[in-house]
Amino acid sequence: MPEHVYDIETLQLLIVEDDIRIAEINRRFVEKVPGFAVAGIATTKTDAQEQIECLKPDLILLDIYFPDMSGLELLKWIRGAVPGIDVIMVTAAKEIHVLKQAMHGGIFDYIIKPVMFDRFKETLLKYKDYRDNVRKLSNANEWMDQDQIDMLMGKEFKKKPETFLPKGIDHLTLKKVLYAIQQHKTGLTAEEVGKEIGASRTTARRYLEYLVSAFEIDADLSYGSVGRPERIYRYIKS
Repeated sequence: MPEHVYDIETLQLLIVEDDIRIAEINRRFVEKVPGFAVAGIATTKTDAQEQIECLKPDLILLDIYFPDMSGLELLKWIRGAVPGIDVIMVTAAKEIHVLKQAMHGGIFDYIIKPVMFDRFKETLLKYKDYRDNVRKLSNANEWMDQDQIDMLMGKEFKKKPETFLPKGIDHLTLKKVLYAIQQHKTGLTAEEVGKEIGASRTTARRYLEYLVSAFEIDADLSYGSVGRPERIYRYIKS
């Protein structure tokens, strides 16, 4: 069974490397990783700029040492001309000041030559996961929480155990309920919250009452002209 399952999207990658033998090795490496295709190989500054503007690849593998340019100069040009393209440096440069300049240029990773395939593959798979996660979050939300941001940034933090939550209260659902209340200053009923999060009125009310007990939200009775009064839940501003 494969380690990763990808969707039908294939990411286009441009190799910018003046040594054609190394470029060919990198091309073969790329073709071994699911979800990627080599859109082209550029060996000079002019060639690289023309292919970048024409092909607009998703990702560039960029060396630093060229006879006619510095890869750092091309990285700066990329950020100004086509800022949406991501870059992975693949180079023999080991100087700390070079690494710092590349990091300031917003590279995704920095791989030292000679390139080991396992390290190379790991980086491409991480990049593929990153792109997939960005697309999923973009389709689902206009906002992100800290956990989602940390995931995209490739950071992992030891989280406090959530065993303090009572039985029947799920952490993710609780966050959805709280967010729904925060977005409606005039308040919501349990039925309205249920519709917002795609849950039943009973489920929504269980979470709402828990938030009331935790002093995260407040509840009040609304007396309509007909029928029983309803509880209206509002966010308590800190």
